[in-house]
Amino acid sequence: MKEKKTFHVNGYFGLLVLFIVLLLGAYVFFLGVTNESVLEIISSIVILIIAILFISSLTIVGPNQAKAILFFGKYLGTIKSNGLFITTPLTQKINVSLKVRNFNSARLKVNDLDGNPIEISAVIVFRVVDTAKALFDVDHYQDFVEIQSETAIRHIASQYPYDTFGENDVTLRGDTSHVSQELTKELQDRLEVAGVEVVETRLNHLAYSTEIASAMLQRQQARAILSARQTIVEGAVSMTQMALEQIEKGQDIQFTDDRKVQLINNLLVSIITDNGTQPVINTGELGEEGL
Repeated sequence: MKEKKTFHVNGYFGLLVLFIVLLLGAYVFFLGVTNESVLEIISSIVILIIAILFISSLTIVGPNQAKAILFFGKYLGTIKSNGLFITTPLTQKINVSLKVRNFNSARLKVNDLDGNPIEISAVIVFRVVDTAKALFDVDHYQDFVEIQSETAIRHIASQYPYDTFGENDVTLRGDTSHVSQELTKELQDRLEVAGVEVVETRLNHLAYSTEIASAMLQRQQARAILSARQTIVEGAVSMTQMALEQIEKGQDIQFTDDRKVQLINNLLVSIITDNGTQPVINTGELGEEGL
């Protein structure tokens, strides 16, 4: 099914024409009775019946509303313009809302990319753009949108980890905008058959499941400490290497391997340790071979 326009005319203009036709039918009926002409009487009755049928086809379409017109089960088209209209007589008129609507999906329990059970839900904003598909290609398009939304959320949640400490990793917690865009794209593909446009999707709840929340919190803390320690060690090694190069180059001093190891050890300990270091003054001889 594909939406199309149907016959409709301005209701006020149509009423004026029908009023004239009614007057004409009444006049012909009067002439037929006066002249005792059966043909004129039958003609006037036919004119009056046609006028009454068109009057019964009057329909009002409100703002952000549409009316799908069915003629004995056949889809004739849709009226999307606002106002009073006269359309095909003896038709069924089905109201369809074109307003932007939203709903909160159910709180779903799914496994993320790492297999951890999480709870997730989203806000889905959508509207109908093709009334024919919404009415005739799916059964109850509103229920269809909700079920497909849950399916898309489950699929997207399983594609990403809840959280990692990699700089370039896409996660559910750290990249909600990216995840929402992917969810919108997938949901739009699923709802194309229903004539629905997905305006926006946003995650509104994301958390580890209660049975593993405490354990995952400890894991997050451990990984955070490990990541921080790794950064500190990398910085300490870089600073120690730079210090040795500057001392040897600026002071024209050549360290022995043992002295380098001792100096590197002292520098690394003083940089990495969480506690303050105590200076120790070495008053011993350095030896003739140098430092």
